[in-house]
Amino acid sequence: MEVSKIKKALIEQKNIGLSGNLYHKTQLDFSYNTNHIEGSTITPDETASIYDTGTILTTKDKVIVLKDATEIKNHFTLFKYMLDTIDDKLTEDMIKKFHFILKAGTLTDSEKEWFNVGEYKNKKNFVGNITTSLPSNVASDMKELLYWYDKIDKKMVEDIIEFHVRFEKIHPFQDGNGRVGRMIMFKECLYNDIMPFFIEDRNKDFYIRGIKEYQTNNEKGYLIDTCLNSQDNYEKMVNYFLEDNE
Repeated sequence: MEVSKIKKALIEQKNIGLSGNLYHKTQLDFSYNTNHIEGSTITPDETASIYDTGTILTTKDKVIVLKDATEIKNHFTLFKYMLDTIDDKLTEDMIKKFHFILKAGTLTDSEKEWFNVGEYKNKKNFVGNITTSLPSNVASDMKELLYWYDKIDKKMVEDIIEFHVRFEKIHPFQDGNGRVGRMIMFKECLYNDIMPFFIEDRNKDFYIRGIKEYQTNNEKGYLIDTCLNSQDNYEKMVNYFLEDNE
């Protein structure tokens, strides 16, 4: 299926508020999986409840973490913004806006002045045992990353995956880097007429291992295979909802 048809369907379904179709299903599955990879306690049913009703239906003994629920809701908003700007070139300002939307109103983060929501990090951070860019180097490292990326005339899925690896190595924000990075991959696939995808939580270990092997040993196969598997899974979802409409 042509990716342009997927993009058109997502945008049209977003604009009319269509439920029970590709846009709705993508919102639920993308938000649940990308947040659960980062340790969110919100379940798929609770994710659907937040999306559909703005409320959370849960068991009486469960304590809802407000930050987790807010980030689920914010991811819905971020996906909508990504589609609203889908024809715009990826820039530092857009990436910062992605972060701002994702983290806005998350009490434990956005109320900390040093957290710098929507701006690059002020404090050192790390992911796994990987050393990330120093705060003083982030701006220049991000400009260098985008310069490298912009020079690629015909972008392939492997280029988008490599951008993701380099982005996560910089780790430009205090928190939320993985979710922003995975939204960028979805956006850039649509922008470059490549079948988009999101990483499923069940593939979390393969995904994390893939990034580590890519960054430390330049072994690209693990991450590429994981992403291609996720791409195949999203294509199945697309075909289920859209193939009869061709």
